[in-house]
Amino acid sequence: MADTTPRATSNRSTTPGSSTFKDHIASQWAERERPLPEPREQAAFAAARRARVSELHPGRTIVVPAGQAKVRSNDCDYPFRPHSTFAHLTGWGTDTVVGSVLVMTPNGSGHDATLYFRATAGRDSEEFYANPEIGEFWVGPRPSLDEVAADLGLATADLGAFGEVADGLDASVLLVRDADTELTRAIDTRLGTTVGGADAVDDTPATEDVLSRDLSELRLVKDAYEVNELRKAVEATRSGFDDVIADFDAVLAHPRGERIVEGTFNRRARADGNTVGYDTIAASGHHACILHWTRNDGAVQPGDLILIDAGVEVDSFYTADITRTLPVSGTFTDVQRMVYEAVLEAADAAFAIVKPGITFRQVHATAMEVIARKTAEWGFLPVSAEESLQPDNQFHRRYMVHGTSHHLGLDVHDCAKARREMYIDGVVQAGMVFTIEPGLYFQQDDLTVPEEFRGIGVRIEDDVLVTEDGAENLSVGIPRTPSEVEGWIARAGR
Repeated sequence: MADTTPRATSNRSTTPGSSTFKDHIASQWAERERPLPEPREQAAFAAARRARVSELHPGRTIVVPAGQAKVRSNDCDYPFRPHSTFAHLTGWGTDTVVGSVLVMTPNGSGHDATLYFRATAGRDSEEFYANPEIGEFWVGPRPSLDEVAADLGLATADLGAFGEVADGLDASVLLVRDADTELTRAIDTRLGTTVGGADAVDDTPATEDVLSRDLSELRLVKDAYEVNELRKAVEATRSGFDDVIADFDAVLAHPRGERIVEGTFNRRARADGNTVGYDTIAASGHHACILHWTRNDGAVQPGDLILIDAGVEVDSFYTADITRTLPVSGTFTDVQRMVYEAVLEAADAAFAIVKPGITFRQVHATAMEVIARKTAEWGFLPVSAEESLQPDNQFHRRYMVHGTSHHLGLDVHDCAKARREMYIDGVVQAGMVFTIEPGLYFQQDDLTVPEEFRGIGVRIEDDVLVTEDGAENLSVGIPRTPSEVEGWIARAGR
């Protein structure tokens, strides 16, 4: 790749600095026709979300940064992704300009929202060609203030004007503190206090990021746009699984077959979306018993089960989160099928109870009743299933230590800063989207299970939308029963 070291710090820069060159590079550029765009689909939805935040915090200035690029090594950054709260309240998606800040200012009857960002630089500026971080020659043109205002239905201003806004802030400001650590530090220093909590108006500790909490809780129920984006993400993920199965010959032939799986899925994620929503888990054989196996450096052997936990993140940043456990030779062995069917029974039981009015924790409890019963039937528990389910026992959890569900949306583990009483202990509502993902994992050295079970790991994960009278499995079109899975692989020529 090109040398992207900034001129100011590089001892390798060869960019000419003479006035003659500056005059030359600034001249003889054709005029660009840049008609203003129509408002994007999500603009109205983002405006409604901002209105709800305004109702929660009348009279208080609200600051939501997009964040900065994060260094991968030396002068190379990771691909930029704005903070999810910023994406939710602006709808800007993958077009977001690094370092942007959304400010909502009280106006007496609500808030005025203004998006501050670094607008496109003129061809007469040195930034245009000499700044490798933001210059057009290096990273492409940025949109104008008017273009973004029309696109998002938001007032816009140059980022340089944000300094004046910051100077006018007081300790009552609400700030998403973890979005841009440098900006947070600068505002804290300017005010001489820790801002972003509720200390100025009530007894909540100053260190609590009240705004992030409220924005997490706002995202617990998805609007129509969000649900549609999640459908797109699930469909793209289905295509990624199809690609992987079609590539099984190459997977089996390579000494790092798990990475062939990862690469094949990631190709689909980049083609049909923005990227993967999280690091793909491609866990073959006993690696499937390692819950977050993302090294993916193992071989895939005939007769293995391969657990693939993967999701495509679309350009709006909404992501799917699907797990399928596949027999790479095309059919399950008797023991593999026994374990798989137990996990499927747990998943189906959990799905069957989902409807508005239950508590979120009931989903997990229902799945665990099946897991306890099955492992007791197989003789793996020192007590009965009923005894194991007692809070002080939980012997069955040796074989499934993780939870059964988490909310899904802009983040794969969405709404993470919501209060416990709104999340784990919360009441399920129509419009919520969450996973159901029970599993059974028998470690290769676990002496509590017969040898033929050791090294088998199975997880089945689907994305579920709560409806007015029940639930819809958004990923039901991705084969999930043993016979469906075997047929899926057979159709690919395995």
